[in-house]
Amino acid sequence: MITVFYFILFLISIVIVAIIPWGLIYGYSNLMAKLLHKVLKYRVKVTRSNLRLAFPEKSDAELAIIEKKSYQNLADISVEALKGFTMRNSAIRERHKILNPELLDYYYERKQSIIGVAGHISNWEWGALSAGIQLMHHPVAIYKPLSNKLIDWFIKWNRSIRGTELVPTNQTYETFHKYKNEPCIYILVADQSPSHVSKAYWIKFFNQETACIHGPEKYAKMYNYPVVYIDIKRVQRGYYTVELSVLCDKPNEMIDGELTAAYMKKLEESIRRCPESWLWTHRRWKRKRTKTA
Repeated sequence: MITVFYFILFLISIVIVAIIPWGLIYGYSNLMAKLLHKVLKYRVKVTRSNLRLAFPEKSDAELAIIEKKSYQNLADISVEALKGFTMRNSAIRERHKILNPELLDYYYERKQSIIGVAGHISNWEWGALSAGIQLMHHPVAIYKPLSNKLIDWFIKWNRSIRGTELVPTNQTYETFHKYKNEPCIYILVADQSPSHVSKAYWIKFFNQETACIHGPEKYAKMYNYPVVYIDIKRVQRGYYTVELSVLCDKPNEMIDGELTAAYMKKLEESIRRCPESWLWTHRRWKRKRTKTA
């Protein structure tokens, strides 16, 4: 019953947000940001700790500004995610525009699958919407399923009608094998802490020894798929651009960890360009390297 109740509440939220004009949506977002930051203090200690580690050269005042803006970014993404469920395809193309989709034409014409790596920067949620209507490759997004199975089903269904297939992380291997003869773009948002540290690559990220998810490099080398970095930038509220760049064409020719390091380097460049656009609320450096790691 609780699962059904939250699902109904979720659907009601989508309907309400759908009929509210964009201008009013961001008025609500402003209130939500203040509530999360100042009242609920949602992961404020984690956010501050992360920012101090990442930017030791910045003053407390500078860090405070980034912190405040990061909560506004989080609130904006939350309301935009709800709005995205009912957006027209034309609005998605306009508001989450892929600048250079032709970069992938070479691979598609050769029926070559690719792996796209992104981070939790700006509005990554709309990526599952825009990929299916702007790219020729079949988008397959690897994700962690929600505990509420009804909401999880609805999200998968909504993404599928836009052309993007959501695949749970525990079905990654089977999915790569299933589509080995079809041109797909496998989208992995790979900047979170890994569940299994023993398999992680340890990379310098913001001058911190950082445990990084091994999946993108593992599958890139397993199938020798080219890897593309997905750089999402906020142009203004509710409008984003997506720029693609090739990280490597032949991953099998790279040494272990080199591809992951290249991804993390690009990610850090993106974050430094606009620090408040990243999700600082997750404990990115909770894993510590041991002598055996």
